[in-house]
Amino acid sequence: SMGNWLVNHWLSAAVLAAWLGINIFLFTYYFLFFDRDERYFYTRSILGSALAWARASAKCLNFNSMLILLPVCRNLLSFLRGSCSCCRRTLGKQLDHNLTFHKLVAYTLALLTAVHTIAHLFNLERYNHSQQAADGSLAAVLSKMHLRDSNKWLNPIHSNQTTVEYVAFTTIPGLTGVVITLALILMVTSSTEFIRRNYFEVFWYTHHLFIIYFIGLVFHGIAGLVRGQTEESMQEVHPRHCAEFLVHKPNECRHTCCKEPEFGSIPAESWKWVLAPVILYIFERILRVWRARQKVIVTKVVMHPAKVLELQMQKRGFRMEVGQYIFVNCPAISLLEWHPFTLTSAPEEDSFSIHIRAAGDWTESVIDAFQQQKPEMPRIEVDGPFGTASEDVFLYEVAMLVGAGIGVTPFASILKSIWYRFQQNDQTLKTKKIYFYWLCRDTGAFAWFNDLLASLEQKMAESGKADFLTYRLFLTGWDTSIANNAALHFDTATDTVTGLRHKTIFGRPRWDIEFSTVAAAHPRSAVGVFLCGPEALAKALQRSCHQHSSLDPRKVKFYFNKENF
Repeated sequence: SMGNWLVNHWLSAAVLAAWLGINIFLFTYYFLFFDRDERYFYTRSILGSALAWARASAKCLNFNSMLILLPVCRNLLSFLRGSCSCCRRTLGKQLDHNLTFHKLVAYTLALLTAVHTIAHLFNLERYNHSQQAADGSLAAVLSKMHLRDSNKWLNPIHSNQTTVEYVAFTTIPGLTGVVITLALILMVTSSTEFIRRNYFEVFWYTHHLFIIYFIGLVFHGIAGLVRGQTEESMQEVHPRHCAEFLVHKPNECRHTCCKEPEFGSIPAESWKWVLAPVILYIFERILRVWRARQKVIVTKVVMHPAKVLELQMQKRGFRMEVGQYIFVNCPAISLLEWHPFTLTSAPEEDSFSIHIRAAGDWTESVIDAFQQQKPEMPRIEVDGPFGTASEDVFLYEVAMLVGAGIGVTPFASILKSIWYRFQQNDQTLKTKKIYFYWLCRDTGAFAWFNDLLASLEQKMAESGKADFLTYRLFLTGWDTSIANNAALHFDTATDTVTGLRHKTIFGRPRWDIEFSTVAAAHPRSAVGVFLCGPEALAKALQRSCHQHSSLDPRKVKFYFNKENF
């Protein structure tokens, strides 16, 4: 398992290092190129180093715009994952970092956009200043060239009344620049975790502004406003010898340098960078439509307390593994919206299930539609399953599973599957003992999970394996009335809050005590610690894993695994 962990982290690190390296290389190379190359000698005499800042950030913007779509081609990624059987686990885990990488690239785009925009605001200011200057400087002379021949310009601004607003809203680069920057700002701000969890529709629809982003990007550089000296002109009148002649030109000029320099635009090239990913993405969307058209049969609908809907479904050729998720669409409610749900069934069951809790307009509409079922049950479309299996859980003889809040959902699948395998004496299952820690504010929305634990507990007791699973529920948002009520009923066999045998604990777990208990009970085991929950909790668990692992190789070791469900 340690080897697994190393390979996973090494691969992530290698991908990140390569990405960072290419960004640094592109930026540095093109910065130096535009800051030193003599074809841009005249351009720099007007713009200074802001030229290099604008061009270098443009290259990196193209590179990252090329990458942003790749991590979200979920069908192509899961195809990749399936086709590579040897490195399936490792590659699978990597491909699960796809959204982390997608976010990283997005933040980089935002940063580079700021650099690029600021640099061009400086450029505009310099162009304007040189156009209005009458001091006979090189920049001023170059800016007046269009007066003698309208094709021979270096400064794109030809009038003294040009403002930033005018350029921003009347030129192609200005207009597309404003549009793609707005699209980017809206996409970044509407994709925070808070909005995704609570207003998924806002996130979903705003994110489709990426179409506008790519159209704008392709047309952005088409006007070729930034120019450099042409190759032929460089041969005839090289700026190193001839620049001074532009400023001090004798009346009778016979020198080779008397010919005026010629300028040409930098060709638009964003389309070259993004063409392949855009084609791949279009292919991905076609694949999604095709996969979603396969018929899904809803075999059972269960309404749980606190407005939670359980759907049990079947679909031909659907094979799931633990810890995977699907995208669900309900055409009667919205043709365009696809919502992700963690699968709560085990692979051993003959149907797959999800639990939908009321958390926004779409989920509420789905729950209502299934509650009323008039005139018949709404049709459901499913795309998936996606994500790598959390197979690592089965590799440890002792597993500590920690689910916090909504993060408890994937453990429904895992706990059921472990129990099925345990019953069938599955040889691949190394697990002998499970500790399950469930942390939540209140159990309201998770009454269904409670029932699942209760039924597992009953089945285990019936087959004489009651000690296979130990679990605790930590109510982190408890109030005193519940606590007092619990104190009165402390001696009852089942629990007052949840009706489960093991006592509910009010407050947060003290991990030192929990880890010490496990270490004492299993002095020679490898213990896998699995979390589905917030980052802060991950840090605390990671610390405990280090502190409680024995240095003696024959004694207890804790291995931390954070699952991104």
